[in-house]
Amino acid sequence: MRTSSGRPEGGQGTQDPAPTDGHDGPSDDGTGAAPPPTAARRPRVTWRKLTFLPAALIAVLLATWLWFEQADLDALTRNALSDGQVSKALWQHIELTAISTFFVLIIAIPLGILLTRPRFRRAAPAAMALANMGQATPAIGLLALLVIWLGIGRRAALIGIIAYAVLPVLSNTIAGLKANDPTLLEAARGIGMSPLGVLTRVELPLAVPLILAGVRTALVLNVGTATLATFGGGGGLGVLITTGITSQRMPVLVVGSILTVALALLVDWLASLAELLLRPRGLEAGP
Repeated sequence: MRTSSGRPEGGQGTQDPAPTDGHDGPSDDGTGAAPPPTAARRPRVTWRKLTFLPAALIAVLLATWLWFEQADLDALTRNALSDGQVSKALWQHIELTAISTFFVLIIAIPLGILLTRPRFRRAAPAAMALANMGQATPAIGLLALLVIWLGIGRRAALIGIIAYAVLPVLSNTIAGLKANDPTLLEAARGIGMSPLGVLTRVELPLAVPLILAGVRTALVLNVGTATLATFGGGGGLGVLITTGITSQRMPVLVVGSILTVALALLVDWLASLAELLLRPRGLEAGP
């Protein structure tokens, strides 16, 4: 019998069927609460991190320029800083850094790959000892020996810088390739990849983060070591630093020092960007 409202008498009335979507029902753990949504992956780099260092460098360089505009400089100081001397020294320093880094890469990375192959693994300790010797030797002493052997010029300076920066890239290349998961390499061989294919498509991409970290270290080392090229006739910002010291002109010394520090920080910042851009996407960290 039905009431005037249309409901069955004495009943609670029919209800709509419960939703069948798994997100609206109780969770499997029996608590009745829906599982929390997955947290969105946070970006590893923010605009603040990207722009802070360049903005700070611009502020420091601008403050230095304003100080020189108001400073009372004598004739010797003005001669050392005029007629394109500063830009010439800066460009020579950039050239030394770029050329030496290029040769470090074409020497250290192929050598690191070679020393991780089964036929050449026995030579790895000797190669690492030689690379350690190159970096353990004081840079100024190594440069002096090269000048005695090769004579004054840019060639001696470049060889000294290269020998000093090979170790980080070589050691990181070897460490990155050795850290690869053997099961991944066996799986790649199991699907028919050639040894070259395994190296280029599996081993090297997995080792990229460590290799790039070594390259970043070598870049900063090269910027610092290039200041010593002036003692071998290689030029660079070391010319301004030594001129300021020998002539006791503090403004010249300040310009050379600030430009060297600014260049090292800028190179490190650019290398960090390259490290982020060249890192394989599959290796990005989760939330």
